[in-house]
Amino acid sequence: MADVPDDAAPEEPVPPEDSMCCGSGCEFCVWTTYFAELAAYRQALADWQARQGAAREGLNG
Repeated sequence: MADVPDDAAPEEPVPPEDSMCCGSGCEFCVWTTYFAELAAYRQALADWQARQGAAREGLNG
C-alpha cells in the first residue's frame, strides 16, 4: 500500500478584534477579509470531511 501523506484538517481563521476595524468602510476591511477567509475555510473543511469519509470507506471496503 502506498504511503498516504497527512491530510490535516484546515484551521479556522481567527476573527479580528472589534478594535481592529476603524468603521470607515475601507475597501479591504478586516471583517471583509475575515469573512472571505471564513468562506474559504468552510469549503476547505467540507472538502476535507469528504476526503476523510472516502478514506474511511476505502479502509472498510
